[in-house]
Amino acid sequence: MEQILQQLLNGISLGAIYALIALGYTMVYGVLRFINFAHADVFMVGAFLAFFLGQNLPANSIASTILVLLAAMTGCALLGTLIERLAYRPLRSAPTLNVLITAIGVSLLLEYSGQLFLGANPRTFPPVYPSAQLTLGGVILSGNQLLVIGVTAALVLLLQLVIYQTKIGAAMRAVSLNPDAARLVGINVNAVIAFTFALGSALAGAGGVLYAINYPSIDPLMGLMPGLKAFVCAILGGIGNIPGAALGGLILGLVETFVGGSEASTWKDAVAFGLLILILLFRPAGLLGKPLPEKV
Repeated sequence: MEQILQQLLNGISLGAIYALIALGYTMVYGVLRFINFAHADVFMVGAFLAFFLGQNLPANSIASTILVLLAAMTGCALLGTLIERLAYRPLRSAPTLNVLITAIGVSLLLEYSGQLFLGANPRTFPPVYPSAQLTLGGVILSGNQLLVIGVTAALVLLLQLVIYQTKIGAAMRAVSLNPDAARLVGINVNAVIAFTFALGSALAGAGGVLYAINYPSIDPLMGLMPGLKAFVCAILGGIGNIPGAALGGLILGLVETFVGGSEASTWKDAVAFGLLILILLFRPAGLLGKPLPEKV
């Protein structure tokens, strides 16, 4: 029983990181109806921004943790806005395939620029967060896991408030439903889309910091596998659905953890992508998503 509870806690912690990345995918898709495959590399940039700042801050400090989180989120928000302005906005009326290829190109640009300027060797993330453990009934609660779960829950709730309780959130929902009608009623569609990219990228930056704190080895290609799995989470929960992205992250995190702790541990990545195939076959809209009519 204790082992099951421990795996459950580990799965929730891992799933929370996946959920933060998946939220960026699902937000952009919800507004623009395309997948930003460069999003996983924004996650990597967030980890490196925190790495360079964390080297110059006191170790094992909550204040240092807050600073690196805010810095990474701010830097990634600016990067996301820049990517949208330079790479995606000129292709707003282009075929979807053109935008998809551009997204892959931006992803490769970030990855290989990282290798060129930062080097390909892994780097050890500085210990900015206090390492502490609490044992309850034989279950070990690490401070890192509590940080991940707490920050993710707070950011998801904040995101829900922004989308459903603010004017910019109402504008995002309007642009998602019909950008032309939104433009006719005075909504600045370009500003809304830029804000969506900034918000999604900030969440990816937070995910990069939390991932680096829990798995303190970072490199320019670190976003590849977490990004792909977060994409699976977004599809699993229902692409374009924010609670669905969070649910998908938790499900995949739990599945991976329980499979990784069994005799089939070498199959955990296969199981993740097997879930993607199954959900596409039997429920293409995802667990919480709703089928959308095709425009012809």
